[in-house]
Amino acid sequence: MRLAGLVVAMLWFSLSAAAAGSEKVCFITVEGPISPTTAGYVSRAVDETASQGGQCLIIQLNTPGGLLDSMQRIVQKLLASPVPTVVYVAPTGATAASAGCFITLAADVAAMAPATTIGAAHPVALGGIGGNEDKSDSTMTKKLENFAASYIRAIAAKRSRNVEWAESAVRESSSITAEKARDLKVIEIIAVDRNDLLRQLDGRVVNSKTVKTASAQIVEIKMSAAEQIFQTAWRPEVMYILLLIAIYGIIGELNTPGAILPGVVGAIALLLALYMAAILPVNITGLLLIGLAVGLFIIDVFAPTHGVLTVGGIVAFLIGSLMLFNQHDPVFRLSLRYIIPGVILTAVFFVVIIGSGLRAQRLPIKVGKETMIGRTVSALTPIDLTGGKIFLEGEYWNATSDTPVEKGQLVQINAVEGLTLKVRPKT
Repeated sequence: MRLAGLVVAMLWFSLSAAAAGSEKVCFITVEGPISPTTAGYVSRAVDETASQGGQCLIIQLNTPGGLLDSMQRIVQKLLASPVPTVVYVAPTGATAASAGCFITLAADVAAMAPATTIGAAHPVALGGIGGNEDKSDSTMTKKLENFAASYIRAIAAKRSRNVEWAESAVRESSSITAEKARDLKVIEIIAVDRNDLLRQLDGRVVNSKTVKTASAQIVEIKMSAAEQIFQTAWRPEVMYILLLIAIYGIIGELNTPGAILPGVVGAIALLLALYMAAILPVNITGLLLIGLAVGLFIIDVFAPTHGVLTVGGIVAFLIGSLMLFNQHDPVFRLSLRYIIPGVILTAVFFVVIIGSGLRAQRLPIKVGKETMIGRTVSALTPIDLTGGKIFLEGEYWNATSDTPVEKGQLVQINAVEGLTLKVRPKT
């Protein structure tokens, strides 16, 4: 009997251990600006967690903000998630600013590591406003601010979090530490690391489901290769470089017809830049100034303005580059480390390379049959409509003339038809 009881106990322990070990917690890491790639990645992670029967999805977040549309997609996915979601602002020193604040508040459980911050969710930092502040921009900013305030209030109310502070994060750009966030009921957990987070999550009831994470298996859902490429490329400096490549390639193809490669590369770069411009907060005035600069560079090559238009083009290109993205937005700010070299390289490209090419095209032809027209030579034989001979540049040529020409008489070449020269007597 004792042996049978021992066998039953061991079997029960094995089954319990196997059941405990079968629990899964899915984990992803989101760093950098919130972009369409980020939204797709989070959405895919939620679906995979549900399909694997995971206890919850933990999103380790560290972002300065991002695009409004992408943030909304993530918030909607988290609010409708069939599995519990946990946003963990980490590691130490990380931040959930702007769009990250909305995403953190939208999770079922909000957690932060020590020495992290959350807040500063003013709509200008959400990629919704760009360019200079004038009356129309001010009106749009106010509308966007009211929308963002009501949106974050709805999210906070849905998750039973501090609605007043959430609104102040939008209207006053309020930002607080992890300890203050827990005191104000903005988050629920402060965890030193992921293991500490799993320990504190264990046994918590989320959406009528008890989460078991103490001994759960961690399943990390990584970005695909395509997602990694797009996440890395989705930046203002990448779009700026693509714009420069498009300008150089297309102008280079126009300057050297038939080269093909510059035109193909320029066209591809232009399409990619336009696609990114439809998503990133691009200022149309900045794009127009860059286009104006290119026009001034080209005109100055043909017009004898002594470099006046070139100087104007450099100034327009510099101002356009500075205005291309909102300089007040830390997420989509184009650094001077890219602008200054870009302006210098573009000026050199048009003044030296394109200018030299266009000027060379206007030089007199120095080789080929076109150089023979207008030349004066002596007739080797009598020349008439039936033909004759002349000697030119070390070769004997057939020649015809409407007016009879005597041997030794000077003739002028009027045209070249195949291997026959049409001449007339030189008067």
